[in-house]
Amino acid sequence: MNSLVKVVQGVYHDSVSLMRVSQALSALQGVEVAVVAMATPLNLDLARDLGFEIPPAEPSELLVALRAEDVTAATGELERLLGELSSRSVATESAGFPPRTTRSAARLGEGNLVLVSVPGEHAFGEALDAVEAGLPVMIFSDNVPVEQEVLLKRLAEERGGLVMGPDCGTAVIGGAGLGFANVLRPGPVGVVAASGTGAQQVTSLLDLAGVGVSQVLGVGSRDLSEQVGGVSAMRALRLLDEDPATELIVLISKPPAPEVAGAVREVVDKLRTPVVTALLGTSDGDLTSATAQVLDRLGRPVPDWLSWSRPVAKGSVRGLYSGGTLCTEASLITPGGFVDYGDDVFTRGRAHPMIDATLRLEALAKLEPGEVALMDVVLGHGADPDPALRLAPAIEAATRGDVQVVIALVGTEGDPQGLRRQAEALHQAGASVFTSNAQAARHAAGSAR
Repeated sequence: MNSLVKVVQGVYHDSVSLMRVSQALSALQGVEVAVVAMATPLNLDLARDLGFEIPPAEPSELLVALRAEDVTAATGELERLLGELSSRSVATESAGFPPRTTRSAARLGEGNLVLVSVPGEHAFGEALDAVEAGLPVMIFSDNVPVEQEVLLKRLAEERGGLVMGPDCGTAVIGGAGLGFANVLRPGPVGVVAASGTGAQQVTSLLDLAGVGVSQVLGVGSRDLSEQVGGVSAMRALRLLDEDPATELIVLISKPPAPEVAGAVREVVDKLRTPVVTALLGTSDGDLTSATAQVLDRLGRPVPDWLSWSRPVAKGSVRGLYSGGTLCTEASLITPGGFVDYGDDVFTRGRAHPMIDATLRLEALAKLEPGEVALMDVVLGHGADPDPALRLAPAIEAATRGDVQVVIALVGTEGDPQGLRRQAEALHQAGASVFTSNAQAARHAAGSAR
């Protein structure tokens, strides 16, 4: 094998685009490893761990590290892929988007919502511009200090506005999916969610039952914490109560602070629109049972949720999750060791695990014979375009080593990855697959009893 390491100045692309370039190169015959990323400290350490000698580099520079039989051929393909990215950037610039800041864009008066997706340390200023312009804002960025979140939400509340996030991974507004978004049919259910993957689980199950959504308002994973106080959740509930297209509201959250949950329930009791609450860690139960309550309230039958099951023998459960709420839900159902790879500590300087499964695949490969890997795979726009492509070989290798794999597959029939195609590929590789995370956790829990 031959190696190539170089640092390129004056080239910038977002982490998701570069991750896909790395994956495309790694898939080439004769390429052992390919790292194409901005030269952040985390990415430099990753390249060093892979055995490359890395020269000094700045985060604003592009790092390329290749190990291949034919480095020249790999480099040629790299240049082609980077050229495609640059061409798309030039086309976007030439299409006529003059504003360079959120404040200047807001002055044009052509938009009615701001989506902030920049590194967390830069998100506050952009979101503040949106709030001061009187626009609702969705902050996709994570790693934003909670003090900044509190300030933004209090300012928005004073102006009658809504701040969704930080760490708001999913929203559906006016039929448009934002962030990680499943393909959902329109319908009567409005969702307020202090949880991205929690919202995706409930709305995907509803879609599989033939029920659609009006709006999905994510409010950020910390909104119902003691520090934040549920400011955005209460604002979102009132907004949906005024929405003529919403006949029933679902409120979803990771375990909330008790006093905040009480305050939110007081708001719920005053709404005209009926509300089903799914606050994990309380008496509300799990997300699948909450979905069943929604269907009952709408007079719709509760289906047998799709699954592709295999017997699982007794063994300790290891949760390797990309979704924080799904991880929490599973840990409340089954004992075991759980890691949320979507937590801020794992996403600083690298793509979210719903896009890049590298860390979870490494953890799966380290499990001991007899252990049960409990994992989520989340489909939809923004997520890995074909998660089974990378997961299936890793699952086959794990099962050959007597590791058992149970997967919660969150998605709809309309998602671009193909729900059934993904399920069948993962099942054929040796995994048990469930469209209900709670059922997947219980299946794994049965192995530990």
